[in-house]
Amino acid sequence: MMETAKHTIGEISKYLGNESEYLLNHVSKTVLKKDIHQTGSNHIDEIFITSDRSPQVLKNLAYIYNSGRLGNTGYLSILPVDQGIEHTAGSSFGPNPMYFDPENIIKLAIEGGCNAVATTFGTLALNARKYVHKIPFVVKINHNELMTYPTKYDQILFGTVKEAWNLGATAIGATIYLGSQESDRQIIEIANAFEEAHNLGMATILWCYTRNNSFKTDKDDYHVAADLTGQANHLGVTIKADIIKQKLPTTNKGFLAVKFGKTDPAMYDKLSTDHPIDLCRYQVINCYNGKIGLINSGGEAKGESDFAEAVKTAVINKRAGGCGLISGRKAFQRPFQEGVKLLNLIQDVYLLKDITVA
Repeated sequence: MMETAKHTIGEISKYLGNESEYLLNHVSKTVLKKDIHQTGSNHIDEIFITSDRSPQVLKNLAYIYNSGRLGNTGYLSILPVDQGIEHTAGSSFGPNPMYFDPENIIKLAIEGGCNAVATTFGTLALNARKYVHKIPFVVKINHNELMTYPTKYDQILFGTVKEAWNLGATAIGATIYLGSQESDRQIIEIANAFEEAHNLGMATILWCYTRNNSFKTDKDDYHVAADLTGQANHLGVTIKADIIKQKLPTTNKGFLAVKFGKTDPAMYDKLSTDHPIDLCRYQVINCYNGKIGLINSGGEAKGESDFAEAVKTAVINKRAGGCGLISGRKAFQRPFQEGVKLLNLIQDVYLLKDITVA
């Protein structure tokens, strides 16, 4: 039986405040909604049944898409917790020390109605036998560790694909810092890892992050430009990611500002506008026109504004044609039940039929 939303469209509108009409009533005139793949309960049959993914991969993709409160909708709500490595454990779990015990991460994902939990080898190795049959595991196989000084920014493998398979993983997750000096190695490394994962029957999720000091100028931070992140997504689907994770775009014209790469005027005057939904739609079309699902990240925790920001991000992603949110710090850096409430609020955006693709 499909879940129903706990919140009404009126309550969602209140979270959006004075941006409610701007976001909920926007009609995208860039790439029309009829021209993109809109996810739904038949997403796997429509997209992956003709692909090279094996029956085992299809089964594991279905396990993810059919789990949690958003099960059988085509939408995803995933809890990601690898910040203990990426941002230091103290800074990540200091606001709520219960999460130094990794079992509580999995408990939050289950209680919060998530489709899957994405976390580290160590977390899942301690808890796999107890929870592997209760929620899909996404093993994050690489990380940027921050103990090296001076600080360097590189994603390195923390284990093997076979280890993830032995833990009962439904999927592996990995990050590539596209645009960095190390990106060539990372692309080759993760492309090989994804192929091995598919051969073993696991699905693949790619964190398609841009990273280069030159992408941040005096004018703007183009790490979150629609054109740069869109191209990052396109590289991600090329190495056969089954799901793409990307930061929500907040600006555009990164290629023009940094003065590199190849562009076409249509990228900026026909395929996108300054509206946040249109910027995100440009990310979606770079995921094979939405055939590979785009999940946007929830971003850092900021306190009282987290619920409103989570709703805004979910509305933009859904109306752009994305397939969900992957939100961590906003959920686990607050009391357990508040984290559950926030995850459920995000999910309600996708459950409400009043919120449609723009």
